[in-house]
Amino acid sequence: MLYKSLIKPLLFRMDPEKAHHLIINGLHNASNVPGVKGLLKGLYGVNSTPDLQSELWGIHFDNPIGLAAGLDKNAKAVPGFSRLGFGFMEVGTVTPKPQVGNELPRLFRLPEDQALINRMGFNNVGIETMAKHLAKATHHSIPVAVNIGKNKATPNEHAEDDYRTCINKLYGYGDFFVVNISSPNTPDLRSLQHGDDLYRLLRTVQEEMKAQHNKHGGAVKPILVKIAPDLEPEEIRYMVQTIVESGVSGIIASNTTLSREGLTHMHKGEAGGLSGLPLTKRSTQLIHTLYELTEGKLPIIGSGGIFTAQDAYDKICAGASLVEVYTAFIYEGPALLRNLNEGLRKLLQRDGFKSVTEAVGSTHRHR
Repeated sequence: MLYKSLIKPLLFRMDPEKAHHLIINGLHNASNVPGVKGLLKGLYGVNSTPDLQSELWGIHFDNPIGLAAGLDKNAKAVPGFSRLGFGFMEVGTVTPKPQVGNELPRLFRLPEDQALINRMGFNNVGIETMAKHLAKATHHSIPVAVNIGKNKATPNEHAEDDYRTCINKLYGYGDFFVVNISSPNTPDLRSLQHGDDLYRLLRTVQEEMKAQHNKHGGAVKPILVKIAPDLEPEEIRYMVQTIVESGVSGIIASNTTLSREGLTHMHKGEAGGLSGLPLTKRSTQLIHTLYELTEGKLPIIGSGGIFTAQDAYDKICAGASLVEVYTAFIYEGPALLRNLNEGLRKLLQRDGFKSVTEAVGSTHRHR
């Protein structure tokens, strides 16, 4: 209640990007103060119960609710976020070289639509600085995925070099990795989702992941592909075929959308990717399609418009093993995590599932 009654009104009077930096810097600074980590966990932490726990790719998840990429772009506040009740989190998108991103303003709130539009453009500090941040966050308590991309100046025919460089530098710091080829804010990036470009890219990242595993040892680290929701059925089929044949570990569905259907806010005409409530049904349907095309054999992380436990549950039943939030966290605050987890427990009990893993893909079985 503190967030929605006091903190959110103050943040929403600020420029969205300035508010974003205030949150990240605040969590970063707070996590360095003795006793604050425990306070955050006490106020917002989520009790881990067996029904919400899962094991995927050899990684343990205390609950299925993760933080999507884009909020902690530079892995600056990992310890802080890890105390708020997330089951896992993504950091990034990071590129080999630092880049400033697109011109300001580039982030817009649409409160009436419970949505955000961003055209950030992969603004980040680069792999060298992110490595330093992650090295200081080695005692985080949740799995961390590193979301990787290419620099704007890198042409698509050399894109695989940027992804290889990111893996090479950051392999030792992430629990798993995500190939971002679906942001609408880097020119021509989404074309990497198709044909020979996709095949060549995934072959390269797989080779680099294997090389790094041979170098570092330990458990094999998974690598996932994050795709866009704005795809035609035929495009999805060909993409899934290439992804499956590449041997990657899973898919994240989905990134932001270019659609503006049903929006009412004055910012609806702003260029960029739309996230939030308008994406809920679109991303759930994409998860459903992916699960069918892969016959449930390739794990899916569902992302897009999760505001309630029912939203998360719908994605899980459609085929998502894990889910992610971003926009709802901005609108609802840290209490969202506890609400989602408690709501999921009730929904699982209602439908007779002993664990969240039993519910994954259940819509297809009931059909």
